[in-house]
Amino acid sequence: MSTLLAQPSRISQYLALTKPRVTQLAVFCAVIGMFLATPGLPDWHLVVAAAAGIWLLAGAAFAINCLVEIEIDARMARTARRASAQGEISVQQILLFSAVIGGAGMWILYFLVNPLTMWLTFATFIGYAVIYTIILKPATPQNIVIGGLSGAMPPALGWAAIANDVPMQAWLLVLIIFVWTPPHFWALALYRRDDYAKSGLPMLPITHGMKFTRLHIWLYTIVLVATTTLPFAVRMSGLIYLVSALILGGLFLSYSWQIYRNYSDMLARKTFKFSIIYLSLLFAALLVDHYLPV
Repeated sequence: MSTLLAQPSRISQYLALTKPRVTQLAVFCAVIGMFLATPGLPDWHLVVAAAAGIWLLAGAAFAINCLVEIEIDARMARTARRASAQGEISVQQILLFSAVIGGAGMWILYFLVNPLTMWLTFATFIGYAVIYTIILKPATPQNIVIGGLSGAMPPALGWAAIANDVPMQAWLLVLIIFVWTPPHFWALALYRRDDYAKSGLPMLPITHGMKFTRLHIWLYTIVLVATTTLPFAVRMSGLIYLVSALILGGLFLSYSWQIYRNYSDMLARKTFKFSIIYLSLLFAALLVDHYLPV
């Protein structure tokens, strides 16, 4: 009986290794890419299979991230309760878990979707789990900028799943997420600066100071708003998307300007939360515009 009662807790511990909230946003952006890849509705079998495969490989990458950063997570209040940081799940168990779900994801993508999507998703796994987590993150305060490409890939993965191709339009969506990532993450790093100072990671607020980071959030947000107009400029989307992008961009600019001029931890926290809503609504606007062009 005690084993049965403990089982949901153990399942939740393994699920937490996959960072579900981040994974959900990644899969959401991938699914949007699937719908944008075809004039009509995509084959729902491909959508389900591709979403499942991408989710599994993303979860495997995040599990490796938790494994590599066990000691770092244990020093940070935000991550100290993770089962990996507390030693409740062993290194061998995390490796096995990542291998099983990652292998399942690769099998699904290769045999039920197409080899291109599998290889692109596997390259994204390597980019995040190895290049970003092991090499870049502990080496440079620009880690989130340089390593941001792996986190920006989901729309291209979704597009490849349906079209078996990754055209320029898909890379524009990747570019949007790539530019969105620094102001999104640095807002978190600002109000979690004490945690990151304990971690030993060279995060921008620690290495270059608060004001420097706040300025870069403001500058990157300006670039982001400009970047989000590109789908309209190349006639990939219409007025519904453009108006939505400008309104959302104006709100993001307002947040980032306030961070630069009148910083507070509460404002940084609100900006971080808004940035997630921003990206979700921006991609939702792309979808609405795709089926209701004006």
